[in-house]
Amino acid sequence: MTAGAPAIRTLVRDDLAVFFAYLNDHLSDNGTAGTAMFMPLPRSESRFSAEKEAAFRLGMQTPVGQPGWRRGWLAIAPDGRIAGHIDLRARAEKTSAHRALLGMGVHREFRQQGLGGAMLAVATAWAETQALDWIDLEVLSVNTPARQLYLRAGFTLVADMADMFRIDGETLGYTFMSKKIRA
Repeated sequence: MTAGAPAIRTLVRDDLAVFFAYLNDHLSDNGTAGTAMFMPLPRSESRFSAEKEAAFRLGMQTPVGQPGWRRGWLAIAPDGRIAGHIDLRARAEKTSAHRALLGMGVHREFRQQGLGGAMLAVATAWAETQALDWIDLEVLSVNTPARQLYLRAGFTLVADMADMFRIDGETLGYTFMSKKIRA
């Protein structure tokens, strides 16, 4: 990344209104205009729901290690716009507190510039300071750019599940990947 590259910083409560607006804009790219489908949502429903907003807000206040916790980071462009985001959150299973589930996205104007790898490095470094041993992720199998990014970042393929979703007349698979971050 170059000197004019976005700076990555922790997502804080005061960012949430702008962050949720960014997420809705980001989700509008889901499977449109040559962008691979990246969320298992019909194109007409690709938005961040009020329920997800509420869970995100609550998760940011929940201590790491407790059910429902979530932490995030924003990549901020020199002009102040959100260029990308990454978050780690608790897995739903109580007995998987040693693992985190990853979510991320890069704004259309900042893709293919190394930002995804930089955000993964920040989130991984943070996870190494916590009581986390693994980072897991789920990605639509058709999202080749994301799968390649995760492989470059040290994630390994755990499973490919064919025909996981049927969305907008398409049959889509799901890829599961993990990265061991602590022995």
